[in-house]
Amino acid sequence: MIEQAPAFILLAPFLVAILVALVGIRFEKICFPLVVLSLAGSFAASWTTLCRVMNEGTIRYFMAGWAPPFGIEFRIDGLNALVAVAVSAVALITSIYSKNQVPVETPGKVSQYYTLYLLLVTGLLGMVITGDAFNLYVLLEVSALTSYALIAMGPKRATLASYKYLIMGTIGASFYLLGVGYLYIKTGSLNMFDIQEQLVSRDLFGSPAILVAFIMITVGVWIKMAFFPLHAWLPNSYAFAPTTTSALLGPLVTKVMIYVMIRLTFTVFGPEYTFIELDWSDIIVWMSVLAILAGSLAALAQRDLRKMLSFLIIAEVGYMVGGVWLADSAGLIGAIYHIIADAFMTLCVFLFAGIIFVKTKDRHLSALEGQFKKMPLTMAAFLVGALSLIGIPPTAGFFSKWYLIQGGINSGHWEYVIALLISSLINAVLFFRIIEIAYLGEKPPEGHGHHHADESEGRSEASFSMLLPLLVTAVLLLVIGIFNQSIVAIITDFVSQFNLASGAR
Repeated sequence: MIEQAPAFILLAPFLVAILVALVGIRFEKICFPLVVLSLAGSFAASWTTLCRVMNEGTIRYFMAGWAPPFGIEFRIDGLNALVAVAVSAVALITSIYSKNQVPVETPGKVSQYYTLYLLLVTGLLGMVITGDAFNLYVLLEVSALTSYALIAMGPKRATLASYKYLIMGTIGASFYLLGVGYLYIKTGSLNMFDIQEQLVSRDLFGSPAILVAFIMITVGVWIKMAFFPLHAWLPNSYAFAPTTTSALLGPLVTKVMIYVMIRLTFTVFGPEYTFIELDWSDIIVWMSVLAILAGSLAALAQRDLRKMLSFLIIAEVGYMVGGVWLADSAGLIGAIYHIIADAFMTLCVFLFAGIIFVKTKDRHLSALEGQFKKMPLTMAAFLVGALSLIGIPPTAGFFSKWYLIQGGINSGHWEYVIALLISSLINAVLFFRIIEIAYLGEKPPEGHGHHHADESEGRSEASFSMLLPLLVTAVLLLVIGIFNQSIVAIITDFVSQFNLASGAR
């Protein structure tokens, strides 16, 4: 059974998605337990696979026994085993959280919603573990088409946001596919590791087609991860989507695309070509500085809680793209660690935003007024997520920023270091503003009475199925932070196979 774990990571959500689609329409009650069970199975398979990778090294799994480069290969090393565990964990936590919300927000469409949900998770997990560049495109489209639909199930404004996302996403996917086409024409292969061998052995790096492929693939992936200024689709899509949808998309979509960028950059094109021959690092690090500052400043201007968090995601994407393009081993470790940390930080604050929205029916920051008294547990969990986004030890966010800043200093990119520090300060301002409103309330306007005065001062936490995932996520942020050494060890193992400069320019 353990031998088949890599396939089971994908098959559990995929097969249950079909089951939910067929049976769930008649028996709505069984959708939720089936979804949770399948994602628990997927998480268990990811965890087993990670343990195997740590013991045995890279696992190669051939789908249906066809050997590459003709068959599709799942090649799992420390990097994607780790990301797969994070993706399946976030999906599982969010599915528990969805229990009461999905029937309320998408009445009569519960089985459709969960079918799309599971297919989205299948697509994301598939992108993480596949070793095939075209197969990656197929899974990219599976996750994209399902996420458009999941966003469009929200209120009216969500439909428009979803349409914008659909257009941007299709352009991104087309760019990626064209790039893969160029690679295929030159190398005759679609297997990522085989492409790399062909590029090196036939010395194809001088070819203009490979340069075009690199640019196309990179731009396509950037659109998909909402890298500033290609981010226009993201804020409204995540802000107006149904609660569960944004709690799943916010933490996962951009992070998986960052992983895809790292995988293609290092496994397909190789660091020598990317960082030495092309030598675009300086430009792209400056672009990520702009992304960090633009995302943080836009977040500062928001009064809508979920929109504010959506802009923070854009800043976080800047952190990670910059970390990769510093071309420094500490920066790369930081970027990969940040994929894991940021998945759970974003999950934590989005689960919180969902709970506040469900309890107050209000999206505005003023809805948080007095919530410390009413929802002490919810606010405590939110505090952990907030401190992690600011980067305060021992939360996960501190350690990824530590490595990113170290990478910035090693590679002499001080502008990146300064942007990170400014962004952390802005995060501190944002979250302390939220804490202040929740603890002290906003000043009542002149001549008006206090507008929340009539509410009873009793405690009222969210339902158990919403509170539990939030508390679990908060605990995980501390666990990921405290056990950062073991996570960094797995990442270092991946990073050390590329002789990236550390300190040398």
